[in-house]
Amino acid sequence: DIDLFELNEAFASVVLRYMQAFEIPHDKINVNGGAIAMGHPLGATGAMILGTVLDELERRDLTTALVTLCIGAGMGTATIIERV
Repeated sequence: DIDLFELNEAFASVVLRYMQAFEIPHDKINVNGGAIAMGHPLGATGAMILGTVLDELERRDLTTALVTLCIGAGMGTATIIERV
């Protein structure tokens, strides 16, 4: 099970559709605002939200997060991290 989700989105509708499609509760996704809140700087948000979600896992004493990472030109990848 995934405890937290951080979606590196350029458009808010991406998060809303993801929540709807996968039935993710609002309190588990982009809990600190996501990439839009950071201004979605090209080439930097992946590292920024990866660090943010790790901090949040530690703060909430949770273990697993899924992070989507923008790689430019409408492409992306995903990473699952586990705090041990």
